[in-house]
Amino acid sequence: MSSKKLLVVFGATGAQGGSVVRSILNDPKTAAEFSVRAVTRDTSKPSAQDLVKLGAETIKADLKDKASLRSALKGAYAVFSVTNYWEEQNAETEIQQGKNIADVAKELNVQHFIWSSLLDVNKVSGGKLDKVAHFDSKAEVEEYIRSIGIPATFFLAGFYMSNLSSSMLSPSPDTKEYTLAFPISASAPVPLLEAAADTGKFVKGILLHREKTLGKRIFGATEYYIGEDKAGKTAKYVQVSPTAFKGFLAHTGASDFVQEEMLQNMQLLEEFGYYGNASLDESHSIVNEPLTTWKEFVAKTPGWADLKG
Repeated sequence: MSSKKLLVVFGATGAQGGSVVRSILNDPKTAAEFSVRAVTRDTSKPSAQDLVKLGAETIKADLKDKASLRSALKGAYAVFSVTNYWEEQNAETEIQQGKNIADVAKELNVQHFIWSSLLDVNKVSGGKLDKVAHFDSKAEVEEYIRSIGIPATFFLAGFYMSNLSSSMLSPSPDTKEYTLAFPISASAPVPLLEAAADTGKFVKGILLHREKTLGKRIFGATEYYIGEDKAGKTAKYVQVSPTAFKGFLAHTGASDFVQEEMLQNMQLLEEFGYYGNASLDESHSIVNEPLTTWKEFVAKTPGWADLKG
């Protein structure tokens, strides 16, 4: 029997989960301490097979089925759990999935449960911003996890650098000048994260500093950036109206509900702060590797070669 501690990673072929698997198994220190079981819906797809090549075990699991979760979590010392609201765009589904994982983890005596959480925007805003379901659902699960007494740490991913899509940052067909369009002022701080590269760096730090991080929130972001930082030297920042911002989203096929949800998500940044204006210093103190800067992300992103950070 292996003497390594078993880490079970949900969402293992996604940005966050995949980053955790790679970070643990590519580091000789953590690879010697932890074995990894990667949970996915399809163990045969190429992204899952890539994890096998790194040394991970893969397993199928249904987040709605506790029996399935018991198989996935059998023997686990630690769990990294992330759920995908956008798969069904249903908060109640995500909440139940998160609670199911937590219940089974407690039942099986998991020693360190790491939940990918976010702020309760409805609560933080005093009910003003009540449509940011993909935040509030994760926050509700966090509250539940705290209530059942399982040893847990909460990882709050920053605004994905990859989400600054072509609809927000794109060159003019005429002038080739890049424009970054947000429905908030240029002075609003945005904590950016290169999720695929850096989530694992934070989670590795959480695992290696268990006693220090139990019960705490770890804010996963490189730093707070303002509009001019994100626009860089060869782009301009433009504050667009809420209507125009929703129009951008409508062109991508977003429903009216999602348009309002994403608008309120942006308004959170300016009015209340993505992390409630919390410092990143304590979260950075557990990370021993460089985090990806916005400038570095731009430099490696196809199609943005002319955009200088």
